Amino acid sequence: MTFDAVQLALIQKQLDHVSRQMGWVMVKTARSPIFSQSHDFSCFVGSAEGEVVAQADGLPIHTGGAGFALRAVLSKFAGNIAPGDVFILSDPYVAGGNHLPDWTIVRPVFCSGTLVAFTCNRAHQCDIGGGAVGSYNTSATEIFHEGIRLPVLKLIEAGVTRQDVWELLLLNSRYPEPMDGDLRAMLGAVTIGAQRLQKLFDEMGADRSRMALEALLTHADRMMREAIAQLPDGVYEAEDVSDNDCFEAASVPVKVKLTVRAEKITLDFTGSHPQIKSFKNSSLANTTSAAFVGVMSFLGSAALPRNGGALRALEIIAPEGTVVNARAPAPVTMCTMFPAADIINACWRALAQADPQRASGSWGKCSYCGTSNSDLSQGEFGVSHWFGSSGAGAVFGRDGFNVMSQVVSMGGLALPNVENYEQIYPIHVLSYEFRINSAGAGQFRGGTGATYVVDVMAPGSYNFTGEGVRTPSGLGVNGGCDGSKGELFIELDSGEVADTPQYGERDFPPARLTIQSSAGGGWGDPRKRDRTAVQRDLDDGVITLDHARSLYGYAEQPDKRM
Repeated sequence: MTFDAVQLALIQKQLDHVSRQMGWVMVKTARSPIFSQSHDFSCFVGSAEGEVVAQADGLPIHTGGAGFALRAVLSKFAGNIAPGDVFILSDPYVAGGNHLPDWTIVRPVFCSGTLVAFTCNRAHQCDIGGGAVGSYNTSATEIFHEGIRLPVLKLIEAGVTRQDVWELLLLNSRYPEPMDGDLRAMLGAVTIGAQRLQKLFDEMGADRSRMALEALLTHADRMMREAIAQLPDGVYEAEDVSDNDCFEAASVPVKVKLTVRAEKITLDFTGSHPQIKSFKNSSLANTTSAAFVGVMSFLGSAALPRNGGALRALEIIAPEGTVVNARAPAPVTMCTMFPAADIINACWRALAQADPQRASGSWGKCSYCGTSNSDLSQGEFGVSHWFGSSGAGAVFGRDGFNVMSQVVSMGGLALPNVENYEQIYPIHVLSYEFRINSAGAGQFRGGTGATYVVDVMAPGSYNFTGEGVRTPSGLGVNGGCDGSKGELFIELDSGEVADTPQYGERDFPPARLTIQSSAGGGWGDPRKRDRTAVQRDLDDGVITLDHARSLYGYAEQPDKRM
């Protein structure tokens, strides 16, 4: 069976639309703001062979390696997958998960008794137990400290919910009531997706439907190889370095040797730091996602399909026992941000040697924290201070976005609404504005980052993940300057500024939190920046006149009105 270009385009658009519909269901019905406002979930469609075919609604760090989870379902339940079944999983070592808080719901879709596809929803749960509220346990030294581990389980069997499994899931969360609603929203999303796909597959028939999905994957493979062919063959080496191991200052490099040859890219992470004792180790599925994000975002063409077919042109070598492929029982909860961002940066820097014009300044690394109840008996709350998100790096032709979620989401993680957060959490936001003189200067400047000042009006446990607060992390490229590092302060009612760790957990009474987020790196020589762009930044108040003179060589023009 063959498909022409028009047929393939229509089928891909239909699958993408199904992914978006699943996302709409999730946003409209989920209980937790992490889903309904911030969109920390991803809906996607997988093939019967375990490859992602459509991922139009979600975060690339969730979906780039999601085929690992699909193949875990196929392996664990080979010959025992039936209509009406729904699976759930999370574990990075036995179930193809990224990290434990990302629970993946998988629903098979059949046509005439033949398994054709899966509808899936991977969503970051607000709390899965473990040693810290919110399940980002900065003190974890093994995965058992991080919360409940889910192998591939049947959550629903032949249409009947397994109440024992459901009770087990809720029993292992500090917030069982919202989790109950969130799980139902996840199930609703994959159910609606399955219904939409069922109509499409019934029209096409089982054999033709399966052939169509494979044709889409083959097309993506071909398009990816054509894009790679535009790069000069060669070997390009680069690294990105974390300045801590969560417990103390340390140099933890992620190294990549990137080989472009014969329309294929090999990414060899040999030489990366051995796995560390903290939760900044990566699972193989997460490393695959991060490498995929790095390559796909660099190649940049909107015509490139974002599915498992494009992965076929990539070979990833990640030695076991390193931060990019940890051995059990290493903790990994932070991996979807770090070392994922380090992997992306290393890939970008290697690819920039092949094509400097497409280089990107680094995005600033996070400098925020989360606040939750230190005493759950007083009523529950858990707020992530994502308003302190970082600035993005600049690329040729465009300044970096001033405030964006972390690079691993490529902007897919939405910044929440300030007024709504003030209604549902015991906080009062005093100011939220772009930083001044922070952006990495360049012909195209990096994002400024934000200054966020908030009164937390209840006692709370603060969970710090300040990757970007010790050293600048938004590095410039092609002569661009680095963005400013982040800052974080907690001021108590007494006026004392509390001591806060880069990573760690502390309890504080009601306090004022100030975050100055990391800024993005610039692209190109600042002296070549367009004068009107410098003037715009002056008018917007994100740079001062002294800054404009010293970095951009700005000369004031006479006021013609005088």
